[in-house]
Amino acid sequence: MNRRIPLDGKATVLMLLLCTIWGLQQIALKAAAPDMAPILQIGLRSGVAAILVGLFLRFKGLSLLPERSALPAGVLAGALFSLEYLLAGEGLRHTSAAHMSVMLYTAPVFAALGLHFRIPEERLNPIQWSGILVAFGGVVIMFYDPASAGPSVNDMIWGDFLGLLAAMSWGATTVVIRTSKLADVPSAQTVMIQLICAVVILLTACVLFGNTSFNPTEILWVSLGYQTVIVCFFSFLVWFWLLRVYLASRLGVLSFLTPVFGVIFGVLLLNETVDVRFIAGALCTLSGIVLVSAWDMVKRFFNKKPAIVINRGNEIKR
Repeated sequence: MNRRIPLDGKATVLMLLLCTIWGLQQIALKAAAPDMAPILQIGLRSGVAAILVGLFLRFKGLSLLPERSALPAGVLAGALFSLEYLLAGEGLRHTSAAHMSVMLYTAPVFAALGLHFRIPEERLNPIQWSGILVAFGGVVIMFYDPASAGPSVNDMIWGDFLGLLAAMSWGATTVVIRTSKLADVPSAQTVMIQLICAVVILLTACVLFGNTSFNPTEILWVSLGYQTVIVCFFSFLVWFWLLRVYLASRLGVLSFLTPVFGVIFGVLLLNETVDVRFIAGALCTLSGIVLVSAWDMVKRFFNKKPAIVINRGNEIKR
């Protein structure tokens, strides 16, 4: 298994772009939800994206799926990937896109927890453990509001909880990819097997749940186009390539911007509202994620020492 490297300038720029794309993803799903159930949107976009990824793999001269030894891990990653979107899609029926963005992007914490026990170079230090406690403290603040009650509030809490479960599934997917043979296969093949699993599982769920009706509006087609080409094709290829090259827990240092973008876009584009308690809890959670993901980068920055050159005859030591 190849050794991963810390973030550099290229990874930083790509992560900022991905954060913007993913921040808009929940907005697109929610905006088109009256015309098509989010789960059905995700299932259909996965099918079209699988065709695009398949064409990309053929263009590169690669097979559509990973080698046989990596298939079990691929199916597991695909099942977790599908579960993530099944939970997120259902959650969007009950909560706002802004809330879902924050809940879903607690995934780096769950990924860091899983990787801590599997990969030595991803082990957490005491500061990062404290960051995890802070992050989960923020989740408690977002969920717990004794002053509020009623069906609408309970419905939103249920949607938020589904978003948190989706984040756990995303974190588990990252752990599977990083700790299995998938870590060394082309990223497009990893995307392909996950998209195939998503098509099968999500469309089956739509039939079982009776979520197959749709209204072909302009908003729906724009939403599906954005989700298919930009989210499922472009962003997933870039994300899994980043996972193969860079330290997964370090990528989370910038992914915390995704829910920030998600909340901003939700307020600006969908006229959603967020209360002070939720904002306080979200800031607490994101601060914890930063502690988990960015600590090693901060430590390396402050521990840098100028090179000392000592001349001893013909010997030079640095």
